[in-house]
Amino acid sequence: MKIVRTDAELQTPVIDARLKQMGHELVLLEDGISEDNLIAATADADLLLMCYTPITKRVIESSPKLKGIIKYGVGIDAIDIDTAKQHGIAVVNVPEYAEETVAEGAFTLLLALAKKLLPLDRHMKAQGWAWPEPQWLASDIAGKTVGLIGFGKIGKSMARMAGAGFRARVIAYSPYTPADEMQVLGVEPYTDLQALMQESDFVSVHCVLTPETHHLIGEQQIQAMKPTAFLINVSRGAIVDESALLAALQQNNIAGAGLDVYQQEPLAREGHPMSALYDHPLVMLSPHLTFYTHEAMHRLESETIQRCSEVLAGEPVLIKSADSRLAGQGEKARYDVEDA
Repeated sequence: MKIVRTDAELQTPVIDARLKQMGHELVLLEDGISEDNLIAATADADLLLMCYTPITKRVIESSPKLKGIIKYGVGIDAIDIDTAKQHGIAVVNVPEYAEETVAEGAFTLLLALAKKLLPLDRHMKAQGWAWPEPQWLASDIAGKTVGLIGFGKIGKSMARMAGAGFRARVIAYSPYTPADEMQVLGVEPYTDLQALMQESDFVSVHCVLTPETHHLIGEQQIQAMKPTAFLINVSRGAIVDESALLAALQQNNIAGAGLDVYQQEPLAREGHPMSALYDHPLVMLSPHLTFYTHEAMHRLESETIQRCSEVLAGEPVLIKSADSRLAGQGEKARYDVEDA
């Protein structure tokens, strides 16, 4: 059968080798491929693997042989799932491969911001040494308030690291999570997002991107933050109103930010709406790679191959995501995964 994998820049040698060993034709497409060229490649494809490339209604309707769309990753906002369902095409993601991994990445950004590691590193490399002057005064995490937006598996891991690990107070805004589920883990539930933004010394985003969460953190929420607070986003760029965030950073209304995701990817030094981020001394930039570890990629590739085998064999596809958009596909099982 013919299999198309987009976003070939994300190398998955185990997936590619295994599919070829199974006797399938594998076509690799680079990130940024045009819709027309994608349609040409998938017109006779049986299976489509994607990570970042938008899979639009037009792509799906132009691929009559397509049996399944597999997101080798978590977020499914780039797939027109309704159109896929209308055409009987299974859509599945791999939601469990990097929950702890991404939480570690988010907490790394938090630590680096609190301890001013980025400006200290730059100063050391430029000047050779730094003396204990006020500009280098860092912050403890113990006793501070970490506010989580979203409380799925990544959020829970982040809560454990901040609370049990560093003795921070942890609060969370997650409207669809029962309060007692947070409280048993020592997390204070907040039903008012604005209040959480006002209380937090660190705000960390861990919810999925849906129409409901698009720009969930807007100008009003960012203006509510303390001038000493930091925003961390390892989920999806569009959950945050980036223009409002950039304005707050440039006007020193918040202390800084740690970002792994952007509404428009890739980020670029020139010609990008967020290019000015490169010049801010207390903004940590990561290229959407908090998921990218040896261990997580092993889990991702292994499970992606399993989902490919199910689709190509015409078997029920195992769906491990609790995202309601993937419901109604005759799945074998469903588990609780909230994070993107």
